[in-house]
Amino acid sequence: MKLVSSAKLKRTEELAKRSRVYATKLTDLLNEIAQKMQQSNADGIDNIFFKEMKNPKRVDIVFITADKGLCGGFNSQTIKNVSMMLADYKAKGVKVRLRAVGRKGIDFFKFNNIDLSNEVIGLSAAPDFSEAAEFISEVAASYMNGETDKIILIHNGYVNMITQEIRVDQVLPVDASKLELNSVSTSELEVEPDDDDTLLDALVKRYIEYTMYYSLIDSLAAEHSARMQAMDAATKNAKDMVKELNVKYNKARQEAITTELIEIISGMESMK
Repeated sequence: MKLVSSAKLKRTEELAKRSRVYATKLTDLLNEIAQKMQQSNADGIDNIFFKEMKNPKRVDIVFITADKGLCGGFNSQTIKNVSMMLADYKAKGVKVRLRAVGRKGIDFFKFNNIDLSNEVIGLSAAPDFSEAAEFISEVAASYMNGETDKIILIHNGYVNMITQEIRVDQVLPVDASKLELNSVSTSELEVEPDDDDTLLDALVKRYIEYTMYYSLIDSLAAEHSARMQAMDAATKNAKDMVKELNVKYNKARQEAITTELIEIISGMESMK
């Protein structure tokens, strides 16, 4: 399993690198359009996708876990963070809906009798852009219709071969603080005022779709690296256990031989 995960990790890591390039370019373009809109409007960006609510009353939490186990604390870390966020929002009187991707997360919350608004199995094991876009578009529609005030995406992301970290992204509204809106524009991009909203809406739509897709890839890479570590640790533990059992076996064998020798010697002494 370690060797299989190692091979899969290399492929997923390469896919993640290619996807990161596209995501970076898309973010840069979104930043450029948003910056030009801010410069043309003294009150900031007047767009529903950027309309931040300081005290949201309804929040959707989308989280990604694996469909399989045997990967150490990979799934439990995500579930723990989702549970903490869920409890924190409920303590504030915020209505929370959970949308789950991955069998392990679904099974956990179902076992604890916590309702899930969406359940998707198979997507975290084999990320597909079309399916990811369809899923997040349904979630985004709830935001557009006013059914929710904020959409948060949580997953365990890949850092390197031995490290994973929990990543929490605010999908909607777009967190303007993460965009370099105050930077000096060096692009020659020209946008007509009437086209600002249309272009920004299209970019934000593609931005959230690719955020979901990239999170799935990132989560899959982290899953493989976590499984590699878990299987490596299991192999080492098994070898240590074999050594320990061999020592116990030899001790028991030696004790049995010693007991037999004592019995033989005692029997011979009694015959004298």
